[in-house]
Amino acid sequence: VQLQASGGGLVQVGDSLQLSCAASGSSFSTYYMGWFRQSPGKAREFVAAITRIGGATYYGASVKGRGTISRDNAKNTVYLQVKTLSPEDTAVYYCAAGARFPPGESQSYDYWGQGTLVTVSS
Repeated sequence: VQLQASGGGLVQVGDSLQLSCAASGSSFSTYYMGWFRQSPGKAREFVAAITRIGGATYYGASVKGRGTISRDNAKNTVYLQVKTLSPEDTAVYYCAAGARFPPGESQSYDYWGQGTLVTVSS
């Protein structure tokens, strides 16, 4: 599976972001999909995950209540929306595909996209 994240850029405090991650191949619906992020000098952090057909979603503490993950298996695409952005949301956002629990651990994922940079400006 090859993953291509997009939608990053420069946004203002209080804005929302919408990221997309397009997957190649015909096995997209067999994978859990996750989003992680990494800020300079910090460890990679779990943001959100969604099960194979979208029946369950999981969120990291930093975006809980502000984030929404969704997927469209017909389009082989997973989305992430985060509202009410702050400078602390500045990071490279990565999408990932995996088939193991727990969905909040990076070791559960086998395939990673290249990342898309989101910069929140005050």
